[in-house]
Amino acid sequence: MTAFSVIPQPVSLTPVPETCTLTADTRIRVTHGPGEAVAAWLATLLRRPTGHHLPVVASSAPAVGDTGGDIALLLDDPERLGREGHLLDIGHQGVRLRAHTAEGLFRGVQTLRQLLPPGVEHAGARPGPWTIPGVRVEDHPRFAWRGVMLDVARHFFAVDTVKRFIDQAAAYKINILHLHLTDDQGWRLAIDRWPRLATYGGGTEVGGGAGGHYSKAEYRAIVEHAAARHMTVVPEIDVPGHTNAALASYPELNPGGRAPDRYTGIEVGFSSLDAHAEITYRFLGDVIDEVAELTPGPYLHIGGDEAHSTDPADYARFLARAQRIIGERGKTVVAWQDAASAPLTRGALVQYWRPAKGSEPDTRAARDAVRQGARVIMSPADHAYLDGKYHSGTPLGLDWAGHVGVRDSYAWDPATLVDGVEEQDIAGVEAPLWTETVTGAGDIDFMTFPRLPALAEIGWSPARGRSWESYRDRLAAHGARWTAAGVAFYRSPEVPWAG
Repeated sequence: MTAFSVIPQPVSLTPVPETCTLTADTRIRVTHGPGEAVAAWLATLLRRPTGHHLPVVASSAPAVGDTGGDIALLLDDPERLGREGHLLDIGHQGVRLRAHTAEGLFRGVQTLRQLLPPGVEHAGARPGPWTIPGVRVEDHPRFAWRGVMLDVARHFFAVDTVKRFIDQAAAYKINILHLHLTDDQGWRLAIDRWPRLATYGGGTEVGGGAGGHYSKAEYRAIVEHAAARHMTVVPEIDVPGHTNAALASYPELNPGGRAPDRYTGIEVGFSSLDAHAEITYRFLGDVIDEVAELTPGPYLHIGGDEAHSTDPADYARFLARAQRIIGERGKTVVAWQDAASAPLTRGALVQYWRPAKGSEPDTRAARDAVRQGARVIMSPADHAYLDGKYHSGTPLGLDWAGHVGVRDSYAWDPATLVDGVEEQDIAGVEAPLWTETVTGAGDIDFMTFPRLPALAEIGWSPARGRSWESYRDRLAAHGARWTAAGVAFYRSPEVPWAG
């Protein structure tokens, strides 16, 4: 078992033959400015288990030398490490974390918490000592997009559950939360100009449960919570397929004016907006207006997948107008790989979701996207999907793309996945959690952990030097952390769990 079980693996980690122990006298020192919020977050994290007061002391220029046993957060590092890069030094003099931005400090704090004993994740006070091994870390990410997707349409999850999911992902330097807000089974966000989308279209879910939706205030609360963890929310309004909830809510969106029944199954590809009806684009414009206003991030995901009931020419027609609507609202278009069959707005992001060992038409979609000037988000279903069964006996999940064991989730590289799609063509990686079989926080835990950390390391760490053996041993130490935090993770036999 490695003494430094840090995930994602840093660019550089050098042990120092010293230690630092947090005591009742330890302070968190920070430069006045945006780093103060990170210091306050760290204090909240550490006070609960340690029982120490850990006062936050802000000043114009904390000393950069010996920290006197304190934790010092400094916004003074050169720009060479980028927005998320950081330097972390731990020794007898204390902890010194340096970055160019508050986001870099926040990422570095996640490394610091993983160097502390597992009890730091516990909800209540624990006995010490709170000793941290001496180390020097220099770190920055490989890819800018390191995402996780939560499908709240197939099953609905309350705001507190989503916030918990954000906190869990942020611990592994995930910086994108993709929320799949609409599908055949439910519409999950209140839209003032089309209120029945949420009140009626949101009133069910897979299996016929009560469903639910987020008010605008609740959605803002999710966005603000994510922002406090330096995570960008990417909302998805899935069109022109996966739209039965919308069609059931408003008869006028249907040719002939007759609405279908609400849907509670898990089949796909049977619904479609009408690409020739002007009301379709009025509806879409109104929805995008309100979603864009609620979402300060630069991206808006329009789905575009599995539109099997849409004629290909109509699909291209619809996508052209949908992309224009999004661009006019100042947002960057994100879409599933199916959208590459139509002309794409230059600068769009296309999400590859078919299996890595998929058919030639699947991989061609990624190449077509790059040829059109788009960049690719890699989410191969047989490696990155968090809803895949671990094995045939797994009680939750689907197996259409095969089984996704813990090693499967780690043993791939975005830059070698698809011929003709190279590193410079890739925006990053994302792990989707579809929820046809996932109904609560415990299910989310079970399907997400231990697989999400693998995706986090693939997105953050350099490709050179990664190995399953090193990762497996580092991952094993995280079981004790998840147990302390109350995470109901899957104890995969592929990993020699500690404790």
